[in-house]
Amino acid sequence: MMKYNKMKTNPFLLILLLMILACNQKQKDATMMVHVQQNDNELEKFEPNGEKVLLFVGQELEAVGGLENYNEGYLDYFQKPAGWTTYTSINPGDTSFGYIHKGLDGIWETADWGDNDYNASLQLSNNNYSNMALAIGLSFVNHEEKVAEGTHDVYINKLADFLLSLGRRPVFLRIAYEFDGAPWNHYDQKSTIAAYKRIVDMLRAKGVNNTAYVWQSSGFMSSLEQLEEWYPGDDYVDWLGVSFFHMWPNIKMFEFARKKGKPVFIAEATPTISDPKAIPNGGITLETQLGNPTQAEQAWQEWFVPFFEAIDKNRDVVKAVHYINCHWDSHRMWYDNPTFKKIDARLQLSDEISKRWVEKISDAKFIKSSSHLYDDLYNNK
Repeated sequence: MMKYNKMKTNPFLLILLLMILACNQKQKDATMMVHVQQNDNELEKFEPNGEKVLLFVGQELEAVGGLENYNEGYLDYFQKPAGWTTYTSINPGDTSFGYIHKGLDGIWETADWGDNDYNASLQLSNNNYSNMALAIGLSFVNHEEKVAEGTHDVYINKLADFLLSLGRRPVFLRIAYEFDGAPWNHYDQKSTIAAYKRIVDMLRAKGVNNTAYVWQSSGFMSSLEQLEEWYPGDDYVDWLGVSFFHMWPNIKMFEFARKKGKPVFIAEATPTISDPKAIPNGGITLETQLGNPTQAEQAWQEWFVPFFEAIDKNRDVVKAVHYINCHWDSHRMWYDNPTFKKIDARLQLSDEISKRWVEKISDAKFIKSSSHLYDDLYNNK
């Protein structure tokens, strides 16, 4: 058996060695801190730098306008915004106001499922829509399990082909928008999260890189804890979305965004005012016709002012907004809806509202259409 050779230890050398190791650890810690800070300051896909805000309008052909047969919309009266919003769904076979869904309706052909005409390709082919980003609301109510398990993969692949065909045009895809709007969407949480992830994974696998993924809450149904339960994870979310209607005081998404370090897209906004005679949270709103001067003034004071204040107060996270310039009460889908059945939100109906709107969005922070918009978005300018 070999003897263990015990060596004498120099205490001064030991102290020196410990000091060197401590210095090396401090350098490593400092490097890690800088790395974390750099990650915290990284911008998400298409997120504007600083306190700039992308301006979108929507949501159907009549509301946006700028087309031969749809020429009384936002584009016909105001400066071209940074983008517009449209909608589609993956719910083949379902019926809505007499319309039978085929899947991805309103993308290639004109479709009206009760909310007036939609046709994204018609808009994309018109020069009035050049140099504009596209926001798409994608729903699959009652089909979340089929999307999650792969039954509807054919539609996801078709969606990928459509997005790829747009080239560099930036797209904001709002998957299962208002996921927590149980009274009208009634999504199953587990299946919806799985479906959301499947769509993102498949689009990425197909090489889609012109699309930012938006996770949008209804804005008033969920607490911070409930939002966390619905959240699909940082790797699957580029932007957080929220709706801004009459229940806007209950919005938790701004706080949630700060926690996650994500930008917020106010993805649906239109002037609605809670009826003080109705039960709290009942969804019933006052008649708001922007063509009526009295109602328009009330709308400005009780909805538009809070809307712009919310943008300013949350300028650290709010980086995009979408105004719905819609004649709500003329669409079959909203005839009996307690929130929208008495709403006409077309800005151009009121000279005074139009004037104030233009003054507000003339602020340098609001981004509109330009020849360099795409480059700016891809480079987070």
